[in-house]
Amino acid sequence: MIQSLKPEHWADYQLLDSGNYQKLEKFGAVTLARPEPQAVWSPSLSAEQWKQQAHASFTRDKANPEKGNWSTKPNMKQQWILPYRHPQYNLNFRLGLSSFKHVGLFPEQAVNWDYIYTSLKRMHTPQPKMLNLFAYTGGASIAGAAAGADVTHVDSVKQVISWGRENMEASGLKDVRWVVEDAAKFVQREVKRGKQYQGIILDPPAYGRGPDGEKWVIETDLYPLLKDCVKLLDPAEHFFVLNLYSIGFSSLIVETLIHDLFKDVQGFEYGELYVEDPFGKKLPLGVLGRFAKFK
Repeated sequence: MIQSLKPEHWADYQLLDSGNYQKLEKFGAVTLARPEPQAVWSPSLSAEQWKQQAHASFTRDKANPEKGNWSTKPNMKQQWILPYRHPQYNLNFRLGLSSFKHVGLFPEQAVNWDYIYTSLKRMHTPQPKMLNLFAYTGGASIAGAAAGADVTHVDSVKQVISWGRENMEASGLKDVRWVVEDAAKFVQREVKRGKQYQGIILDPPAYGRGPDGEKWVIETDLYPLLKDCVKLLDPAEHFFVLNLYSIGFSSLIVETLIHDLFKDVQGFEYGELYVEDPFGKKLPLGVLGRFAKFK
């Protein structure tokens, strides 16, 4: 089943406009203008309106396009809390401006947080075990913790692990297991230990480095990692989420990977994540495949 999914429960986040490879977003009381390579159309608001509304604007460094600088208006807070209010659970996120244009949150991922929470609540397994790989600042991890799961959060960057812990504490949650390690190495070790998880989520980058310089290239490294994840997933009861933000990767690739590797797939969904601005422009922000099985 192909579908497009947009988050439904954001009261404090909005995509205000998009275009000219930029997006204008409102995170609570803070409005930001950031690069967005998939916004290939023209913006609906004028350049002057963008300038008036944005509290901070990001410009890429010409020498190092992966990084850049923020131009901020006077008295803008460098850090602030953004709440996510779902009818069944609440999360809080500590946001801040980074040199990589990110703010510590991908709002479109709320679609997956809701899926994770609902799946865990349906399980008969007492305190299901959940593994979050390439876990960044832990939106999925704390959604799992809110549902009562035993959560293991794996990321190769120590700073974002600390950031994830702040989000957990801001949300009034506890007991997430934080692991600074290369995701592929961690999974290989868990397979050798005979571990099983009732929930696994992966959101890998196109390229990356492990804490010891391990190289990650999605085209060559994703398939072997998924083969190991098959061995970790509890065959009796589980959910699995694969999310990709890599321009050029189709949701059909995700569908084919899942059906090639996982032999007992029930309730399979695949498609695109997107956020829509008030002018009806839909900004694609990733592809995903997910499925769940309950006792």
